Amino acid sequence: MQTRNKILDDFSQLMTNAMGVAQGAKDEANNAMKSMLDRWLAERDFVTREEFDAVRLMAQKAREENEALKARLDALENK
Repeated sequence: MQTRNKILDDFSQLMTNAMGVAQGAKDEANNAMKSMLDRWLAERDFVTREEFDAVRLMAQKAREENEALKARLDALENK
C-alpha cells in the first residue's frame, strides 16, 4: 500500500510555490506603492516630522532672542 500520493504531493508543491510567488508579488507591490507615495510627497515639498520640529525649535529660539533684545532696547531707550 502506498502511503504518499503523487498527485497530492504535486498539488502541495504547486500550492507552496504559488504562495511564494504571491508573497513576492505582495512585497513588490508594497515597495512600488511606497516609492510612488515618497515621490508624490517629494514633488509637493512636504517636510518630514523631524524637519518640521527642527524649524519649529529654531523659530522658538529666534522668538526668545527677539524678546530679549526688545527688552534690552526698551531698557536702553528708557535711560
